[in-house]
Amino acid sequence: MKRLLFLFVAMVMLAGCAAPADQPEQKQYNATFLDIFDTVTTVVGRAESEEAFAEKAKQVHDDLLEYHQLFDIYHEYDGITNLKTVNDKAGTEPVKVDGRIIDLLRDCKQYYELTGGRVNAAMGSVLALWHNARSDGINDPANAVLPDASALEAAAQHMNFDDVIIDVQASTVFFADPDLRLDVGAIAKGWATQRVAEAAPEGLLISVGGNVCATGPKDSQGTPWVVGIQNPDGSENHLHTLYLDKGSVVTSGDYQRTYLVDGKLYHHIIDPDTLYPSEYWRSVTVVCPDSGLADALSTALFILPLEEGQALLKECDAQAMWVDREAKLYYSEGFQELIRT
Repeated sequence: MKRLLFLFVAMVMLAGCAAPADQPEQKQYNATFLDIFDTVTTVVGRAESEEAFAEKAKQVHDDLLEYHQLFDIYHEYDGITNLKTVNDKAGTEPVKVDGRIIDLLRDCKQYYELTGGRVNAAMGSVLALWHNARSDGINDPANAVLPDASALEAAAQHMNFDDVIIDVQASTVFFADPDLRLDVGAIAKGWATQRVAEAAPEGLLISVGGNVCATGPKDSQGTPWVVGIQNPDGSENHLHTLYLDKGSVVTSGDYQRTYLVDGKLYHHIIDPDTLYPSEYWRSVTVVCPDSGLADALSTALFILPLEEGQALLKECDAQAMWVDREAKLYYSEGFQELIRT
């Protein structure tokens, strides 16, 4: 359900630096993939050769692709029981799933509780109505409409995450409410990126649709990466650039996945209380050691007013920046220490 950060161009260019005489010189390379989580994925890092880097990047790609297929709610894949399978069958019987789905859903439950239900992976029935209306509106702008209000209210009766029964020992998922549906879009990219980053070599910068995660500084001298925060007004100028040597930067914004109805743009970040797109903020950027938590927090803070968002942030090892409707910036106490420009 998100979001785009701009990777500072200088990081993507080939950039060599002098290596000790007894070590091969390393250069910086990047690889881009288009088949993961329906977005653009970029891997940047240093290696002794393009072939050596390509091997690292391929492993990141292949690991992310596995998560993409496991967490997909729209498509089936041969030999894989994924979240589409769960949505199709868990309302009638427990569905045995890969342990990574169990781990994801357990964290989804923690985020649900942490955010007071603002990040709710059990909102699938509500989000499906918005997804369908948005898709229809993009394909046929002249006839774009909002989801039916009564249908939204009916779907909202089936989004209690407590009805998702997770049996860790049996590795099964069951819906106590047969009309409940999962949608992990607010969490899945960041969560998967974090798991892949933990297994990847140090010194990579991985961006999955703007969910940016660094596995360590860009070189042996400890040089940090530079990550640009996109301006929600669409201009090419960054709001800020940040230093990042390890951890994640994630932004939720109202400028992605939008459609127009009667002259008004509607975005994809739905407030579970109102069942409509939240209108507090243009964007919220979170910097956090864990990309999955950063993903969840960026959504929750986008939905919450400033004071409640700041209170939530204090419970987590994270920093944040908010952009309001008038383009005014607000920062958590430690965020400005991360700013490069």
